[in-house]
Amino acid sequence: MIRLDADKPVEFCDGLRRRDFLHAGSIPLLGLGLPQFFATKALASKQEISPKETNCIMLFLVGGPSQLDTWDMKPNAPAEIRGPYKPIKTNVAGIEISENFPRMAKHADKFALIRSVYHTAAAVHDTGHQMMQTGRLFQGGIEHPHMGCVLGKVRGPKGDVPPHVLLPRPIGNTGGNMPHGQNAGFLGKQFDPFVLNADPSDPNFKVPDMLPPDYLSALRVDRRKNWREMVDKTVSKFETSADARLLDSTFHQAYTLMSSQKAREAFDLSREPEKVREKYGLNRFGQSCLLARRLIEAGVRFVTVNMFETVFDEITWDIHGSKPFSPISCYRDLVGPMFDMAYSSLLEDLQDRRLLGDTMVVATGEFGRTPKINPAGGRDHWPQCWTMSMAGGGIKGGQVIGASDEIGALPKDRPVTPAQVAATVYHGLGLPMNFELPGAQGRPIPLVDSGVEPIRELFS
Repeated sequence: MIRLDADKPVEFCDGLRRRDFLHAGSIPLLGLGLPQFFATKALASKQEISPKETNCIMLFLVGGPSQLDTWDMKPNAPAEIRGPYKPIKTNVAGIEISENFPRMAKHADKFALIRSVYHTAAAVHDTGHQMMQTGRLFQGGIEHPHMGCVLGKVRGPKGDVPPHVLLPRPIGNTGGNMPHGQNAGFLGKQFDPFVLNADPSDPNFKVPDMLPPDYLSALRVDRRKNWREMVDKTVSKFETSADARLLDSTFHQAYTLMSSQKAREAFDLSREPEKVREKYGLNRFGQSCLLARRLIEAGVRFVTVNMFETVFDEITWDIHGSKPFSPISCYRDLVGPMFDMAYSSLLEDLQDRRLLGDTMVVATGEFGRTPKINPAGGRDHWPQCWTMSMAGGGIKGGQVIGASDEIGALPKDRPVTPAQVAATVYHGLGLPMNFELPGAQGRPIPLVDSGVEPIRELFS
């Protein structure tokens, strides 16, 4: 293990490795590999990328919201179909949503609903996670990159902050034991998102990755301009290793993030007025949405917010009706109000700060729920049809794309696939559909499959 404040490097019996560069866990940002945050310059490409830079916040509604109890209600259907909730009017004539989202109803002019999303893969959480965040199902051992990782690779970072941040933690166990599509996949770990790995609603919330370890204090923060020279002296052996060569071109940027006041301030929620924090909701999701807004302001290009980490023994959108899952009543008592507060506050703040026009806000789950309520009083997995929302970043609000049938079971009009959703996000981010990414052995992989087009009518 190497200590930066030591006179000479210390080598353990397992030899020098990248994780030994600093004390394990003391600076996870460096321990996980600097390239994943900073080696994000796009390769030279003949494809034209829009000079207009749009950001994105993806709110991933882990568990899969019921379309019939949220944003595609069927009040005239039989009781076992329509469920326990009533529709309410929004500020856009002709658009109604569930009574569980009264604040959201006041912002219908800002967002568009897509009521005909579907996929044909297995009705398990993990496959939906993959497809809705990458546009593709993982097959043949190929893991496709999250859309935020693609954006980070193509456009690179802005200033001292990473291009893609994931809040608050990655999706955990949801029953399938498969990848969830939240990393850079075949692009390589150097393009993985910066993961917060902390609960921003915790009163003692800090971001360890943004704080130098105690033993660096002797180096004096205000005298670190000669950082590289110091590292050359203390870790010369490390720098001759293959792992170190991977880090070489981006080491200074990594240290810049670690010591950047602007970056630290972006993660510091204590700088927000208490009224603002309360408006978002003093819970993990609400504070993550507030933090997402701060990160966008600081220059982060893409923020992914997982509303939940698992569907087991936690109240989520996964309303099977019996333990270890959630009851349908949680949409009224907890999950609905939690989303309503955070989502509405996010749209309000982005608009008030003149950021909404350049920031796409995508809110989606991995699938919908069965039209008919099950014997436990809940609804089961249903990838055949569900509703998602998109706002900002050139999206024209106050409209509904597509429609489901009379019981919300299947798309009746304008069916939309996860691949088309991904194409729509990429289009909004200014990336052309024919853009190619470097796959294994340098084999080019298209951004989206041939023939897949964005939902162009969404854009104003």
